[in-house]
Amino acid sequence: MTTGTITTTSLPALAVTGLTVRFALGRARGRRIPPQVHAATDVSFDLHPGRVLALVGESGCGKSVLTGALLGLLPANATVTGAAGLSGPAGSLDLLTTGRTTLARQVRGRRIALVPQSAATSLTPVRSARAQLEEVVRELCPGTDARVRADSLAERVGLAPADLDRFPHELSGGMAQRVAVALALAGEPQVVLADEPTAGLDRPLVDRTLGLLREVADAGCAVLLITHDLGALRRVPGAVDDVAVMYAGRLLESGPAADVLAAPGHDYTRELLAALPSGGLVPIPGQPPQLTDLPAGCAWHRRRPGRCDGGDVVHRTGARSVRCRALEAGPC
Repeated sequence: MTTGTITTTSLPALAVTGLTVRFALGRARGRRIPPQVHAATDVSFDLHPGRVLALVGESGCGKSVLTGALLGLLPANATVTGAAGLSGPAGSLDLLTTGRTTLARQVRGRRIALVPQSAATSLTPVRSARAQLEEVVRELCPGTDARVRADSLAERVGLAPADLDRFPHELSGGMAQRVAVALALAGEPQVVLADEPTAGLDRPLVDRTLGLLREVADAGCAVLLITHDLGALRRVPGAVDDVAVMYAGRLLESGPAADVLAAPGHDYTRELLAALPSGGLVPIPGQPPQLTDLPAGCAWHRRRPGRCDGGDVVHRTGARSVRCRALEAGPC
């Protein structure tokens, strides 16, 4: 098992191993080596068909960077290492070494689809939802009746076909989110990456969106849900199968959602849960570290120095994985 990987009996649709992302910054005066942003370090996880993996953590911890790395959408100053093996009927390839042209023509939308943040603002404001969805269908599914396919996708995500004739400003937040999911499903992808799809939505719409992604996984997709809303994951039983907790670019804990949310193994996970209304609204002291100034090992000890000694050892028990040397002497 690789660090932070959650294993099941099925073969993964996407196996990420040791994914590391660095952003080069301009040379600072007096420094011989230009500083780097350590956006992600040694991140490993598997996405399995029929399962939803929730990647959680505070804003700025590197969650969204992973989607850009997997889809080849990071800026030119990014350096990406590791491996991301995509497997399926169309063959196998490593996303991190595949050229941008291949990613654009053969992978994005077809094998891996993205549900972006702020669905309403990701839609073109001067075109109807139908026009945009039918355009994607024509591109990804040539020879298909675009109108019939668009209507089918609308019904699949819980919209009436007539809703597609509205312009983005005429859609509610929940309807716009469903259009975004329909766009992602247009090419029948193996993997769906949902980047903060519930941000800015009220509780009922959050729950509906999680339910929709659950349905997408139940239909056979492998789903990565990037979110900071741990409360929603607790509130909607069965919405996700697995949880991975990220801090300062590293996975600190991963495992089955029911286990991680009920009995977290890492101190950071416990503090995240304690900060929820259901946990008592106890704020986490301090601030996340600057990603240009991280220790070689554990970054959590800088924020909570009395909780661990800065060690960086991965402990595994079955499907659970916790990165913290303090566990050698007992719970972190």
